[in-house]
Amino acid sequence: MSSVQSFLTPTWLFPIRAGALLLVLAALAGCAGSPDFERQAWPVAVEPAPMDADSTLVAERLWQVFARYEGTPYRYGGTDAGGFDCSGFILTAYREALGQRLPRTTDAMLARGSEVRPEAVRPGDLVFFRIGGKDSHAGIYMGGQQFIHSASSTGVTLSSLRSGYWRERYSRARRFD
Repeated sequence: MSSVQSFLTPTWLFPIRAGALLLVLAALAGCAGSPDFERQAWPVAVEPAPMDADSTLVAERLWQVFARYEGTPYRYGGTDAGGFDCSGFILTAYREALGQRLPRTTDAMLARGSEVRPEAVRPGDLVFFRIGGKDSHAGIYMGGQQFIHSASSTGVTLSSLRSGYWRERYSRARRFD
């Protein structure tokens, strides 16, 4: 039985498996957090800007990186194929797809780049989410209201900004040109 299965069974406390405990702690901690900022809700009716040739090229390169790492497990502090946290995946995706170096943590990412309004978001922009009272999760917007990220529950995955969970937690977007 895997550590996750052990955690989800009623007997998870006896004995606590080290892997399950680490998974729980990582899920509670999220990615490297940030100070409190005023949260913006993702407007349900917003359709981001249409993709131009540059956005299409950025998206194609990022999709290639996503295809390489899809399903890679979540690992707090992870920055490679052995496991990623959210900012570690972003760091690796930007480096491999775009040849660009980003800051390591969500805090540092939030402090850099330029703010992007929801209606102006385009592929490659970072989207941030407020979880547990702070902006502690981030992903890469891919167009069509979708973003790629490393989630503590599923690892590297594709999610929709339209889903209730992410829409309610959306905080802001930033662009790194």
